[in-house]
Amino acid sequence: MDSREALNLSTATAIQVAVGMLKRRTRETHRDGSVTTPELTVLAQIDRSGPLTIADLARLQQITPQAMGSTVASLEKHGLVSRAPDPDDRRRSLLTVSRAGSDMLHSSRDALSGLMAAALAESFTDDEVATLAAAAPLLERLARRL
Repeated sequence: MDSREALNLSTATAIQVAVGMLKRRTRETHRDGSVTTPELTVLAQIDRSGPLTIADLARLQQITPQAMGSTVASLEKHGLVSRAPDPDDRRRSLLTVSRAGSDMLHSSRDALSGLMAAALAESFTDDEVATLAAAAPLLERLARRL
């Protein structure tokens, strides 16, 4: 293994550990009990990607369409997503985030962002915050490549 391969592997491991810990901590922090973490993840995916079918969501989340169907049914029951016919194929439905879903998603994000911003202000130097700010788009790009 050459030095670049070793660096790639050690970096990948460090990112995996750090992101895993961050995910666990954020799940513990922002749970209000109204929706599950998978439901919140799906709601955020629809918000980011725009109208999607259940099959599209299942592919993006790497689960079966049947499993996604039950998650979407729960989101619909809570009034967080809306379903409309696909104009290109009337047999399919497109899912969008409802006003209530958008409000819930954004208030959850705002609360978590506030907690993270406070932690950054309290425990990180300006240079460290700048490093994290520069790393964020790279981590997002890495996530899209997996």
